[in-house]
Amino acid sequence: MKKLLLILFITTSILHAQKQPKVGLVLSGGGAKGFAHIGVIKELEKAGVQVDYVAGTSMGAIVGAMYAAGYSADQINYLVDNTDFSGILQDIIPRRDKPYFQKAYQEKHAISLPINLKEGSVGLPLGLSRGQNALNLLTQVFAPVQEVEDFKLLPIPFFCIATDIETGDEVVLEKGSLPLAVRASASFPTLLNPVEIDDKILVDGGVVDNFPVDKMKEKGVDIIIGVNVQGQLYNRNELSSVSSILSQIISFKIYEKVDEQVKLVNIYIRPKVADYGVTSFEDKDEILAEGVKAAVKYREVFNEISSLQTDKKPVKRVEVKQGNFVVDRINIKGNKNFNRNYILGKMQLAEGDSVSYKSISRKINTLVATNNFERIDYSFKPSFQGKKLELSLKEDIKAYLRLGIHYDQLYKTGVLLNYNHKKLLFQNDELSADFVVGDKVRYDIQYFIDNGYLLSYGISSRYNSFSSNVLFNANNIDKLNIDYNDFTNRLFIQTTIDKKFAFSLGLEHKNVEITSETILDNDERSYFEDSNYINSYASLVLDTYDKAMFPKKGFYANFGFRWFMWSDRNTSLNRFANNSQVPFSQYSQLSGSIGFASTIWDKLTFQNTNNFGFSLGKENSGIFDYRLGGYNQNYINNFVPFYGYEIGELTNQSFIRTSLDIRYNIFNKHYVSLIGNLARVENDIFSNTNFFENIKSGYALGYGIETFIGPVELKYSWSPDHSRGFFLFNLGFWF
Repeated sequence: MKKLLLILFITTSILHAQKQPKVGLVLSGGGAKGFAHIGVIKELEKAGVQVDYVAGTSMGAIVGAMYAAGYSADQINYLVDNTDFSGILQDIIPRRDKPYFQKAYQEKHAISLPINLKEGSVGLPLGLSRGQNALNLLTQVFAPVQEVEDFKLLPIPFFCIATDIETGDEVVLEKGSLPLAVRASASFPTLLNPVEIDDKILVDGGVVDNFPVDKMKEKGVDIIIGVNVQGQLYNRNELSSVSSILSQIISFKIYEKVDEQVKLVNIYIRPKVADYGVTSFEDKDEILAEGVKAAVKYREVFNEISSLQTDKKPVKRVEVKQGNFVVDRINIKGNKNFNRNYILGKMQLAEGDSVSYKSISRKINTLVATNNFERIDYSFKPSFQGKKLELSLKEDIKAYLRLGIHYDQLYKTGVLLNYNHKKLLFQNDELSADFVVGDKVRYDIQYFIDNGYLLSYGISSRYNSFSSNVLFNANNIDKLNIDYNDFTNRLFIQTTIDKKFAFSLGLEHKNVEITSETILDNDERSYFEDSNYINSYASLVLDTYDKAMFPKKGFYANFGFRWFMWSDRNTSLNRFANNSQVPFSQYSQLSGSIGFASTIWDKLTFQNTNNFGFSLGKENSGIFDYRLGGYNQNYINNFVPFYGYEIGELTNQSFIRTSLDIRYNIFNKHYVSLIGNLARVENDIFSNTNFFENIKSGYALGYGIETFIGPVELKYSWSPDHSRGFFLFNLGFWF
């Protein structure tokens, strides 16, 4: 009966007006619950209803803008099914798109806090995410209508609502950049950073008007179809946290205004999605189905409206542009501290390149990953032989305080304090300073000037210290409890290619001090080494692993060459223990590591790592001999992990090693591993024609958890070569 009365009311109103009814569609905000809007649009399309105006807030703005731009309900459904919303909201950037400097030095921190350089204070991020991934996706989605700056000129006229966070005023967005307007409307406070448009700082429109029916009525439409998916106020039992109380306070005004807006709606659709949350993205199919169920009840009404629309416009469906096009011009504005070479070098983009909208989004991500830009807007304009890229940057020059913790059985407990500063002295520069306090004080300072396509250069300084029982050299029958201190400084030039390859040339100074109380000489510590070394070096690194810990796919290679050119060791020989009084002579070393990871069934990972090292020329002091044993990933100099043996237990001037880690992901972020490694350690591994003679082996069985502070691993390691076994434990990122 209610539906018949509604049909009669609509028909009478239209006949009285003696014109084709204009239909307005209003979609509320509600996060993931907004997927129900797609189901309603499906039913409108089935009935053949022509929507003449669309309005929305937050998720309603996103779905509504896509429909207004010419996407069908099925196309919107496809986009939703193929989008990782959780990854977008968290601004997760694939590791492959991160700069090499970040992969090499900045994947070991649990917490990152911005520092306001003007005030000198440590703050918190404005939101969980900067929202750049969301803006990238929206820019890609709305590429077919990117030249439309007046939203009334879209295939279906459109507007959305945002909130001026300074004044609390409602802002109607109906001109400008469509992706940016939608991004502003969906900037949920504390979840996504605010957006600046026309000198206004905007957040989610739901704060002031989550269901803008009154604004739609002003557009002169005859019939308003409103779809409301927002939640309800919590009851007293649900007000159990600070976040729920804050949400309740914010919601009072929202729900009060919605009640007023509902009175203005001609057709009010309320899908049953109260049991879902604003982040229930994994339930998108069920939520969309609820939208269909709610809309089906109005099928007769929709059919009647459609029958009254006798002069329908042709449906202008969007053509999704998948092919490549040529970027013949690039215009960059807003960059004051990072020059053109840096920006285009990071993006791996040059004028004349052939790109797609999808590949441009990836290239933009490489700029986002530098953490140098608060927002990156881009669009394409018609040009001579292709398209002109308009790139607008808002730089975000901040320092960061980063924290990390770690425990292992060599370095014991350590707390990492990292200070990161961009634009310290020059354009494109970056300082990363690690200080480790705990059982073993250490530091690692990197200063790098990244010139993008051009040659880059930097300096570094590192101090490392540990104590362990080590079979120091062939003259020692038993292990010695040594204190090992290494102080290394570098001056280098570097070039990177596509964020994967890094080739470096440089000069290195090392001061190595090795002492022990095991052998006493006149009741003083015994010195095995206390010398300075100067060497030149070259390195080539390739890193395509998808994750820093527990990688599932990718390839890694690291090749290095060192020529030890000078040392003051010969002037200090009389200070050393008798078995260490060996003079220095020039020599060089070639070493490398090659590894890959591959996963089947998305659960079972095979990770193979191969290492080698050769000494070219004789250096009998043993200071830089290769030392295999233990499991640490933060070894220095020529210490190499090898399961089944203790640190440095296998020592000589050349080695070759292979290991296989079979890792099974038993459930989310929990892994069990079986590891086997083989090695041959000789004075010269090629001197013996029987290559498989004297092979050492070791194995480990482990359990690991992937946490925000880094991996937590417990392993048991053994070798059939002897009767000993070891329990190994580490907590946190290695540093």
